[in-house]
Parts: sequence; structure tokens; C-alpha cells
Amino acid sequence: MPTYNRADLAFERGEGAWLYTADGRRYLDFASGVAVTGLGHSHPHLVKALTEQAGKLWHSSNLYRVPGQERLAQRLVDATFADTVFFCNSGAEAVECGLKMARKFHDENGEPDRFRVITCAGAFHGRTLAAISAAGQEKLLKGFTPEVDGFDHVAFANLNELRAAIGPATAAILVEPVQGEGGMQAAPVEYLRGLRQVADEFGLLLFLDEVQCGMGRTGRLFAHEWAGIKPDIVATAKALGGGFPVGACLATERAASGMVAGSHGSTFGGNPLAMVAANATLDVMLEDGFMARVEAAGRYLKNKVEKLIGRHPRVFTELRGKGLMLGLKCAVPNLDLQAALREKGLLTVGAGENVLRLLPPLIIAEKEIDEAVGIIDAAAAAWPKA
Repeated sequence: MPTYNRADLAFERGEGAWLYTADGRRYLDFASGVAVTGLGHSHPHLVKALTEQAGKLWHSSNLYRVPGQERLAQRLVDATFADTVFFCNSGAEAVECGLKMARKFHDENGEPDRFRVITCAGAFHGRTLAAISAAGQEKLLKGFTPEVDGFDHVAFANLNELRAAIGPATAAILVEPVQGEGGMQAAPVEYLRGLRQVADEFGLLLFLDEVQCGMGRTGRLFAHEWAGIKPDIVATAKALGGGFPVGACLATERAASGMVAGSHGSTFGGNPLAMVAANATLDVMLEDGFMARVEAAGRYLKNKVEKLIGRHPRVFTELRGKGLMLGLKCAVPNLDLQAALREKGLLTVGAGENVLRLLPPLIIAEKEIDEAVGIIDAAAAAWPKA
């Protein structure tokens, strides 16, 4: 179906931060498959683990125990706030699981009328009918109305507006710690701490969408860790499998207390191939010093890009984001700039509010950052004057 505005490019192979076409052209990948290939392309540890598993077992279903699930779940629990994990195939599915969990929690506690979820303007939570209704963006909803009921939208990073939206039917708050598609807006740590306080005050579940900003993207395994808070539910996916489709909904035992046998499921969720990919990804991400290196790379990239903005004020107006999840707000059409960078060998991603996303793999080297910034610098310098 013609549902994508694809660039006229096809890649044959990838290595580290680079992608190669069949005719030998190479591209520095600051898109990472939209924040998916966190460990770069063809990471040897991931390739070895997945290749070995491919010769053993692909699928058995959740009718039986899956040892890889048990291992991955325990590792995620040990590394996070969570007590329990549900495995699925995508970010939208992880969000859907969290939304169902919030309703089930209040139903089990004798308050079935508490089903509404407060979400933020500019949000993106996936492409299911519930997810686009949660986001509330007109461009996502056009042609797919009526909306799924149960969502109340407030301004991002505005606690006063959020408080005013709480009513007797409110069940949960759903927020991205860093909005990706919505324009690379990073929530202040004070706001995230405020969300925890408000949720506790009103008996709500705090549900964080870390599909894009999680799995090391900001220099912590999950972005909410910067605020020192413990959410009730977290949805993650994208980089969890290093490029293999896998999602997860993490939760506290209390939040998931209503999720019993038969309340949710997934045919492919947590299959042996996905679990091997995700466990191999965690092998690398949980190594001593890995996140410190990501944090250092994020600081280096931010410093370089800030200087770039200063040199080209007629092309760029603002730098947004956190860690290796940065956004350049443009004074020129962001998709035109994206195309110009692609012509020069740099892959980036567009976002809302005329923002250009920079999402390099977490293993990016300083010399590759220098090369990427050099390409952006050259494209901005050559941009036609109005």
C-alpha cells in the first residue's frame, strides 16, 4: 500500500553507523531506523546470537514456557523499577497493553468508571486506533474518526493544566519523557517528578511511553531515571531488540495486579528469536561503562550542534532533546533539509514542529559525529538565501 513517502534508496548492508547501497554508496546513519538500531548495524554479538538461535527454534507460542522470556524479564526487572513484564512486537502494542492495564487496575479495585487517561499535545504513541486517539493529533486522526473515547489532552510539561484535567473518571497519566515525533521536546526533570506527585495524590497510575527515548537513547537505560522517579508502567520497543521487532510493557506488581491469565496475549510476542535479540542487546547495554559512553557522546554531539546553530541562524533556530536524541528546529523546511543531507551522505529523520531528528546509534564515535556535523554545516552554508 502507498502508505510511506519513501526516499529512492535501497540498502544492501550495514556496518556500525554506516549503510551501503548495492552500487557501493555509503551513508552515515543518524536515523538508526527511527531510533531502532541502537547498537548500529551488524553488531557482531547480536549477529552471532541470532544466527545461533535461528538454527534451533523460531516459534513455540506462549502456550509453553519460553526460557528466553524468563531471563529477559528478570534482567529488565533487576535493572529497572518494574516487577513484571509483558512481551509484544512493537511500541504501539506495548502502549496498548499499558492502557488495558490501567483500566483493569481500577476495575479490579472496584472503580470500573475510572478509565480516562490524560495525555499531552504533540504526543505520538503508535498507529492503532487507541494510540492515535491518545495522541490526539489531527494529522494522525484524519479519516479515522470517531476517536476512541477515554483520552483528555493537555499541554506538554504543564502541571497546572494537567491537574485541572483530573476528574472522577481519570485512571492514568500517559507521557513521553522526551517527545520524539512531536518535535523532540524533553520534559524537565521537575515536571516528571511533579507527575509522580500528582499521580500519588489522586490515585492515578503514571504510565510513561519510552518507546523511542528508552533503551539508552538519553544516556540512561530509561529517560525517566534522570528524574529519579519510579513510574507504574513503561512501554518500550524500538532499540530493545537492536533491530529485531520486539516490544515490552514493564510494570509494578501493583499496577499489573489485574492482569491475569486470559486478560491479554500475543501470538508472536516474546518468541525465541526476539528474546535472543533483546537479551544480546542487553548484554551490551548493561556492560559497565556503556551508558557513560553514550552520555559522553551525547554531550559531544550537543556541543558540536550548538556551535552549528550559532553559525547558521537563518537555517536553524533551536536545539532540542536529550542525549543522542536531538532535534534541530529549522527555519527552512525540515524535509527539504533532510533531502539535502541525504544527497550529501547523511541520513536523518523529520519530526513535528519543523524539526530534524538526529538519532545516531549509541555506539557512535566522535569522528563520525564530526563527519555528520560537517555535512550539516556544508548543507546549511549552501542553503539558498531567501
